[in-house]
Amino acid sequence: MGEVLAMMPGVYRIGDLVIARVAYRTSDGISKAKTRPLIVLSSPNSKGDFLAIAGSSKIQQWISEPHVLIHPESLIQGNLHQPTIFPASKQVLVQASLIHAHIGRISIEDLDRLMRLCFSGLMTNYFQGCRQAELDKPFLPGKSRIPYAGRVYDEKEMIHLMDASLDFWLTSGRYASQFEAKFADFLGVKHCSLTNSGSSANLLAFMALTSPKLMDRRIKRGDEVITVAAGFPTTVAPIVQFGAVPVFVDVTLPTYNVDVDQLETAPSEKTKAVMLAHTLGNPFDVARIQAFCQKHHLWLIEDNCDALGSTYALNGSTRMTGTFGDISTFSFYPPHHMTMGEGGAVCTDDITLKRLIESFRDWGRDCWCPPGKDNTCKHRFTQQFGELPKGYDHKYVYSHFGYNLKITDMQAAIGCAQLEKLPSFIEARRRNWRLLREGLADMEDRFILPEPTPNSDPSWFGLLLTVRENASFTREDIVNHLESRGIQTRMLFAGNLIKQPCFDDMRKAHTGYRVVGDLANTDRIMRDTFWVGVYPGLSEDMIAFMLSEIRGFIHTKT
Repeated sequence: MGEVLAMMPGVYRIGDLVIARVAYRTSDGISKAKTRPLIVLSSPNSKGDFLAIAGSSKIQQWISEPHVLIHPESLIQGNLHQPTIFPASKQVLVQASLIHAHIGRISIEDLDRLMRLCFSGLMTNYFQGCRQAELDKPFLPGKSRIPYAGRVYDEKEMIHLMDASLDFWLTSGRYASQFEAKFADFLGVKHCSLTNSGSSANLLAFMALTSPKLMDRRIKRGDEVITVAAGFPTTVAPIVQFGAVPVFVDVTLPTYNVDVDQLETAPSEKTKAVMLAHTLGNPFDVARIQAFCQKHHLWLIEDNCDALGSTYALNGSTRMTGTFGDISTFSFYPPHHMTMGEGGAVCTDDITLKRLIESFRDWGRDCWCPPGKDNTCKHRFTQQFGELPKGYDHKYVYSHFGYNLKITDMQAAIGCAQLEKLPSFIEARRRNWRLLREGLADMEDRFILPEPTPNSDPSWFGLLLTVRENASFTREDIVNHLESRGIQTRMLFAGNLIKQPCFDDMRKAHTGYRVVGDLANTDRIMRDTFWVGVYPGLSEDMIAFMLSEIRGFIHTKT
C-alpha cells in the first residue's frame, strides 16, 4: 500500500485508469515501489486518500484469481498499451502525488464487474469474521439447542444475495430464470415456475385446474378432491377456499401416507382430482395412486414440499418425487430441504398447465411475457379477447381472477447457491435419519418406528415416532422431556385437520367435506405421534445426544 499524502478532491473519478507508483513488499520482506496501472474505486476521503485496484501485465500469474481483464479496445476513453489484468485482491490505498498520469476510463460494464468482485471478497471476509463463529459454536449436551430444522449456508448465499441486490431488480429476474431452468433440470421435468411460498405453490397448482381453458376437466365449485387429513393444512386449504369438497381418506402406519386400499371407495361422479403430500419425505405409493388417477381420469397434484430429493422406482425407472403428478409443488421455507427464506415452486411437463399456473401467479393475466419484456407472443396489439376492443394490449388482458405471487430475484439468488448444495443436503438427511432409526431399532415395543414406502428412497424431513398404546408413557411425557433437554420436537402438523378450529363451522354443519371410513390412524397420529429433526445442520454428537435422551427417558419408565 502506498504512502498516504494529500490530494485535491474530485480530480479523479471512480472508474478512471491512472498510472501510479505503488509500494509493495517482496517475499523476503523488502519494501519496494513499482509503477503500475490503477483503476480508481472510490472518491477521496477527507485526507485525500482513495481506493484503487492495481493491474498487471502478467496475466497468467493472476488468471486463477477473481479478476477483470481490460483490453485496450474496451476503454471508453484514453489508451492502454496492452491487455491488463486487475485481480480483485490487489486493492491499494493511493493519493494524487503518487499518480504519474491519467490514461483513460474503463467502461461501466467492466467497473460493475470489478466492484462486484471486490464486494464478494468483502462478503467472504464478513461471513468468516462475523457469521462463521456463530455457526461453529461447540455443541454442549443439555445446554445447546438442537433445532428440528434450520438453514444451512455459507458465504456463497450471501454473495449471491448481494449480487442480486446490486442489480436492484426487485421482482423476478435473471436469478429466477436461472433457478427455474436448473431446478427443472435437477428434477427431470420440463417446466418450473417460482412463487413466493410452498403454500402459494399449492394454491397455484389447484387454481390452475379450475381454469375454464381446461373445459370439461376443469375443477368447479362443488367438485370433489381426494386428500388426507393427516398433514399440513395448505395442502387442503385451496380446495376449501375455492369451494370444492375435500374427501378425506385415512393413512397407514408406519408409512404415514394415504391408505391406498381405501381409494376405490372414495370417488364419486363429482371427483376431479387427487391432491396428496409425500409425508415428511416418505413417498406415497406412486404406482397405485397414479394407476387410480388414470383409471378414473383424475388430476394428480403432488405436494412435494417435504420430500425434495426423494425417489421412487416405477416400471423399472427410478425418478424423483415431484415428477409423477400432473403438477407438483415445492417449498423453500428455512426448515425445508433447501431455502430461499420464503419461496416455492410449481412444476409440470404440460405447457398448457405451466401457462395457467403463471397466469394465476401473475395477476390472472393472459400474457406470458416475463417482467420487463413486451410482445413475446408477437401479437400484442392484434388479437380479439372477449368484448374488449380488437387489438387491446395483450399485457392487460386477464383470463382469470389471479394473484401476485411472484418471488423476488434476491430470494432466487439464494436458491441458486442452495441448489448447488442440495445433493449433499439430501445425503445428510438420509444419513441422519438412518442413524436415528438404527439407534432406536430395539424400541419397537415402545414406538411404532417409521418405514420407507416400498420402492422408494426418501429424502427425509424428520423421524416420526408414534408412542404405542401399551407404552408406560404418553407422547406428552416424552415430548416435554425432550424439549426440557433442548431437543425440539414437532407434531405431524395438523394431526387430524378436521378437528382443527378452522373446520369448526363445517364440522358443526356437517357440510363442505366428506370422510371415507373413520380416520382411525389419523386420530392415532393426532394423539400419539411426534417427530424430531434430521436436517443437515445436525452433528453426530447431536444425534448421539438425542438417542441418549430418548433411551434414557424410556429407561426411567421401565
